[in-house]
Formats: sequence, C-alpha cells, structure tokens
Amino acid sequence: MERRSVVIVGAGIIGLATALELSTRFPGLNLIVLEKEASVASHQTGHNSGVIHSGIYYKPGSLKATLCVGGARRMIAFCTEHEIPFERCGKLIVATVQSELPQLHELYRRGIANGLKGLRILSSEEIQEIEPFVSGVSGIHVPETAIVDFKRVAMKIAELITLAGGTIRLSTRVEALRRAGNKTVLITSAGELEADLVINCAGLQSDRVSRMAGAQLDLQIVPFRGEYYDVVSEQHHRVRGLIYPVPDPNFPFLGVHFTRRIGGGVEAGPNAVLALDREGYSKLSFSAKDISEYLSFFGFWKLARKHWRMSLDEMYRSWSKPAFVRALQRLMPTLAAADLKPGGTGVRAQALARDGKLIDDFAFAYTDGMVHVCNVPSPAATASFAIANHIVDVIATDERYRPAVLATVHCSSPFSCGIEEIEVPVLLG
Repeated sequence: MERRSVVIVGAGIIGLATALELSTRFPGLNLIVLEKEASVASHQTGHNSGVIHSGIYYKPGSLKATLCVGGARRMIAFCTEHEIPFERCGKLIVATVQSELPQLHELYRRGIANGLKGLRILSSEEIQEIEPFVSGVSGIHVPETAIVDFKRVAMKIAELITLAGGTIRLSTRVEALRRAGNKTVLITSAGELEADLVINCAGLQSDRVSRMAGAQLDLQIVPFRGEYYDVVSEQHHRVRGLIYPVPDPNFPFLGVHFTRRIGGGVEAGPNAVLALDREGYSKLSFSAKDISEYLSFFGFWKLARKHWRMSLDEMYRSWSKPAFVRALQRLMPTLAAADLKPGGTGVRAQALARDGKLIDDFAFAYTDGMVHVCNVPSPAATASFAIANHIVDVIATDERYRPAVLATVHCSSPFSCGIEEIEVPVLLG
C-alpha cells in the first residue's frame, strides 16, 4: 500500500497534539508539521497563562465541555508520564456582589453536570479560610484546577513526534493551497509539497488558511490582546491558588484574575482588548491588513454596536494602571498599585460569526482533502489531547478519512464544506 502523507499546518499545542495522536494510531504515515515561526509554540501556546481548566464554565453536552473535562485528565496523565511539573492548586470563583449569585450557582450546576469532583459552595468566611486576602459574598472552590507550563508540554510533544518518525519543519510558511487530483499541493516559503490530507491548526491564521483552500466560512478570526501585571515577589503570599471573578455570561472572557505560575510568581489579569495586529504583543503593534479584514466583516460591526461600552472599558484599563488595579480590588480590596509591575501579554484567536456573536464552542470546517480547526479558544490548551483525539476520530471513523483511503477525501454528507459547530458527545476511543 502506498505510504500516505499527512501535513499539519501549525505547531502550536493543537497541531502538535494532533500529530502525536496520528503518529500513535497510524505509525505508517508520512507525517509533516509545518510552522512558520522558528520554534514551536510561538504564539497562543507560548503566551498561555498555564491553567489546566476543570470545565466548570462550559455548557453541559457541548463539545467544549466534553473535551475540556476529558482533556484536563489526559493532560495530567501526560505530564505525570513525562515528568513535566504541574500542580493541582485549585481555584476560587468569587461573587463579590449579590447580583452575581445566580450566575455563580449556574456555574456550580454546570460543574456538577460536567462531572467535576469536590466542588463546594463557600460562604464569605469560608472564602477567607482558603484565600485570606480575598473578599466576596459567596464562592465556589474548584479543587481539580491545575497549573502547568504549556510551552514545555508542547516541546515534549514535538520531541515525541520526531522520535516516532514525524518531521517538524520550522520557518516554513504556507503561502497557497491547490488541489491536484486527490492530492493537496502546499506552496510554502520553502518549496512545494503534496499531501493526501491536510489538517489546518494555524490558530491566529486558521481562517486565512481555510480560505486558501476555498472554504466558505461564515466567520472571521478577531484577535484580542490580553495584558497581565505581575504581582511583586513580596506579595506572592497573598495568592495561594487561582482566584477568579464570576464571568459575564454574555462575553467569552473570564475577567481579570490572579494566577499562580508553575515556574514561580503570580500574574494578575488579563484584560481583553481588541488587538490591532493578530500577532502583535505590544500596545503599539499595528497591522493594516489585520485591521482592514475585520473592519470589512459585517459581523464585526454588529459586535461593536452591542459591546462598545465594554470595549471602551477594556481599552481604558489597558492604558490606565489605576483602572486595572480597581478591577482587581473587587477580589482583593487591600491590593495596591505598588503591588503590581508590568507583565506579559498574549493574543487570543476568537472566531466571530456573521451575526455578530463570538463563537463560544469549538468549531471545525471541512473542504476537499482538508480538516480545518476554525475556533479553539480557551480551554484549547487544556483540551488539546482530547481535541486531537476528536480530529483523528473523524479521520478514522468516516470512510473518506480512513488511512486506507486518505488520498480520496471528498466534501460530502455528513459534513458540509462550510462551518459547523458541534455540540454532541464525541467518540473517545
């Protein structure tokens, strides 16, 4: 039988985990991972806060909930097997005013429905037994939440891919795609190559790669920059685990919070500012191409009309340290501006639908010879092994994707060539 070639575009943690899953299940594949940067995990994975999320936030039965809960357990198992440091430090979600209690109780209900263990509703006194410097009217303790260095995880995955015979080509940008019979030809900055199957895990560039392949997407990637402050070392004792507010259910961000890092230190943040550059980590980063793309997308203006006030608040907090501190003081009233110093930043790829809604669940698209990972926001790093398992299940269980016929992938039922959000349990076998 002819040796089949599979090319994965993107060496973030999703692309790498998918490559590892493929090499484990189908060791005969000619497996190649393309990455435009000079190292793996250069963007979202490498700028991640390092939280292994429990799955408490997500709608029961959604793909996001299923993959987060299963993925967290797989991530812990992987780190244990490969001696990658992690810590189950737990998380507090804190309601600071009475009006947040209904949403707090909804999160508790979701956590129970998603199978989380050890959840507890806390009184204000019980909050301070766990986090003495935190003030709130009620809270939830989530003991299964953990922390890790996801870049270190990604580097270990890359090592295992190479040991299994796969190839990771760095500094190789995909510039165009075209179909040639049952093959896909990838035109890259390092030359052309053919593949029987291409899996698009390009993260911040995923919609562009999808459109190169002719996908008719009803979405646009909109970048949001998250900015952090570091808590000065003298104040690290204020944070024992992770401390989060009750999130706004109308916005897919968790609000500024306190996060311990596995390598030491405590972060405070992030905000969620509309970025002017998909891969720009500075306030001054600017890309006319990136801005013109989302400004020309009809859904952006619908989003702007709905959330303009929140967007202005986030921008103000980006430039005003006192405003950032005030947001954190809702959780920790005694925190002072002197307790914080500028920290890191990250950029999140958030898919926006044409109707102006930020797509909440994981979403995939399918074109001839390609699978496109279109929307995998947080908790994507947590869920990466489960997401990879889901992608490979599609390849392995649909007759168009089985290894014996990888060269004859077509776009037909049950999948469309456009976008689909999947909210059903997935096979985990």
